[in-house]
Amino acid sequence: MSDVVIRAEGLGKKYLIGHEGKRESYVALRDVVARNLKGFVRSAGDVLSGRQLIVGDEVEEFWALKDVGFEVKRGEVLGIIGRNGAGKSTLLKILSRITEPSAGRVEIKGRVASLLEVGTGFHPELTGRENVYLNGAILGMSRAEIKRKFDEIVAFAEVEKFLDTPVKRYSSGMYVRLAFAVAAHLEPEILVVDEVLAVGDAEFQKKCLGKMGEVAGQGRTVLFVSHNMVAIQHLCARALLLKGGRIALDEASQPVISHYLSDAVSSNKIDLESWIDRITTGEARIIALEYDDGRNGTSITFGGNLRIRIRARFPTPARDPVFGFVIHDGTGVPLSDFCSAHDGLHAGVVSGELSIEARVCELSFHPGRYLLSPWICDSAFQRNLDFPKLCAAIEINQAAGEHGDMRLEKAWGTVYFPAHWRLVSGADQ
Repeated sequence: MSDVVIRAEGLGKKYLIGHEGKRESYVALRDVVARNLKGFVRSAGDVLSGRQLIVGDEVEEFWALKDVGFEVKRGEVLGIIGRNGAGKSTLLKILSRITEPSAGRVEIKGRVASLLEVGTGFHPELTGRENVYLNGAILGMSRAEIKRKFDEIVAFAEVEKFLDTPVKRYSSGMYVRLAFAVAAHLEPEILVVDEVLAVGDAEFQKKCLGKMGEVAGQGRTVLFVSHNMVAIQHLCARALLLKGGRIALDEASQPVISHYLSDAVSSNKIDLESWIDRITTGEARIIALEYDDGRNGTSITFGGNLRIRIRARFPTPARDPVFGFVIHDGTGVPLSDFCSAHDGLHAGVVSGELSIEARVCELSFHPGRYLLSPWICDSAFQRNLDFPKLCAAIEINQAAGEHGDMRLEKAWGTVYFPAHWRLVSGADQ
């Protein structure tokens, strides 16, 4: 008997996207009526025939997945990584039988439990207790099976106090804890987990990673989508890299992660206008990032200076937006976050295009390759107005002169802190 539990061949998913056509500066009333009537007739035809309802004058085909093929063996933990819009969530929805592929086929052997969105399969009016049984039934479990695991699920989710409260009153973190606990404890042969674990706190994320490792250790299969490269590297022996809806790489996790992070632009002047992998509300857009050593030099050295310039556009006026940037290590782990408000800068009301500059003095990161993510958030630190992720790469070099004879090994750490030393003689002890 084959130990392959998932086999995808030529998998594709097509969506139809509507666009508004170009409008003339002058439009007669009869043209407006005719255009709207034409759109109504087309929409009615789509509804009656069961086709996707498209809003707009023009229709474009968009392939979220194209010609995807791979196999997953029983007991394997497969990481799936890629930029936003690469097709990761679409692939998981097909594997979870939430949506049908437009092309190709996929064979799945075994019961699948999926956690793709916060509260998937939960009814907001039902209590946590009732939703455990409901979600378990959706996953194909018997009532006796759910009852046997019930106490373990509740203990893992840490929601005992709110068990008889309707889940519509749960926080997003409570939703995730309970949903993950149900999916992981009811013994599916295949567990599919999307990035929703990012909603939980650090301690719960650690519990989830441990549970997924335990599930894999029992011979069951895990598919894990995450932007946390450390979690992928720790949990997954193998990973898929998706780019533009296609598999760009299918290898051991470490080379796949390195290839994914190499997309960051190794230049000191980066155009971010069309950078896809970003969180944004549309209220601001970072359009360019520049960095130098503070004297227009491009060589950044340990112990030297780093000057960052962020150019942004605000379509409408914004009051006191906060600017910043994150320095990540080579695997994408955040090392330090720099914030304009914490350093005393208040931008006031801004609109249109502007630039903001920050200078880091006596850079203490050990020589090596680092990644940058600039960001803009609102004054209350509640919403990311724009956050292009891991978009720039920076090489910090060993300095000559004062620090040139220092032996700095990345294996010993990432950041150097000077200390004041003195030799204490026996009489001074």
